[in-house]
Amino acid sequence: MAKVRKIIRKNGFRYMIDFYDQNNERQRMLLPEGTLKKDAEDKRLEIEQQLQKGVYVPEKKILNFNEVAEKWLEYKKPNLRSSTWSVYEGHVRNHFEDFKDRRINRIHTADIETYILERQNEGMPIGTIRKILVSLGQVFKYAVRHKYVLYNPVVDAERPRKNGSVQEKKIRVLKPEEIKTFLLAVENEKYRTLFKLAISTGARQGELLALKWSDIDWKNSQVKIRRTFNNGAWFEPKTAQSRRNIDVGPSMLNDLKKWKLACPPCELNLVFPNEAGGPINHNNMVNRHFNPALKKAKIGKIRFHDIRHSFASMLIEQGENSKYIQKQLGHSSPTVTLNVYSHLMRKQNPEAAARLEEAIF
Repeated sequence: MAKVRKIIRKNGFRYMIDFYDQNNERQRMLLPEGTLKKDAEDKRLEIEQQLQKGVYVPEKKILNFNEVAEKWLEYKKPNLRSSTWSVYEGHVRNHFEDFKDRRINRIHTADIETYILERQNEGMPIGTIRKILVSLGQVFKYAVRHKYVLYNPVVDAERPRKNGSVQEKKIRVLKPEEIKTFLLAVENEKYRTLFKLAISTGARQGELLALKWSDIDWKNSQVKIRRTFNNGAWFEPKTAQSRRNIDVGPSMLNDLKKWKLACPPCELNLVFPNEAGGPINHNNMVNRHFNPALKKAKIGKIRFHDIRHSFASMLIEQGENSKYIQKQLGHSSPTVTLNVYSHLMRKQNPEAAARLEEAIF
């Protein structure tokens, strides 16, 4: 049980909190001059709360935010893709200067909300702020787990919201006519087959580059996603939903059969190997084949990932249900699919109302 004692000195007095910590070691905390009795009691209650939870750490031993962040990065590194870890490391290095030298237990929810407001006033995009907050929340989650702090202040912080001055990032999708023109502009058979497969499956770039011939299910007309190749390294799919079978049509299947006959054999059995038999370099693919074909087809510049958006857009346009689209894309839930693509869905559907009347009346 912690006690508040009054220490008498020549020039006055100071309060001291006397207690035994969770390791049964005696601790004496001398409070600053001018501390009121009420504030001393509040501090005593705070210490007792920490003792009950077994998380009391002497003030001098409490780590600064940057020290905890470095420990978190070190812990995460072996368990993350290099690209993901680089994002986290960049957030810690570039965006948390406000907290860097502060004791981790002296950062509260109000500080997080002030930080968010300042970033918004600086004009930082809301999407960027939200991504940074994910990293910040993970640092504090690590701190709570290791008993550096009692709670995660990011959890209760009000998140940034869109306002009239924030522009919604638009998804660029190709129309069927543009897709046909684009594919005709691709001269190399390997890359034409690769781009057509991207359009036909909505598979991610890394998933396509990692495909092996054993992943093609000729009997059931499906492509199996079992791995990805990103930044020079092989990875398992991020989630259970990413590990999936994607349906393909007969035209795509025929093109794959033709390409298999022309494809040079390689030890890795890749569907789209480079000249040395390894996975294609994604930068070379985009710069030497994807962008030139877009230019030749007179289509405005788009990202390779926009092909995935085009695939989803076409499924929505032809009326496929959100659960099926989610499964094909490998999203974690239909909610994710709806959040990303809701703006592409029809706002009016008089045919549905007519069908309902027909069924009832």
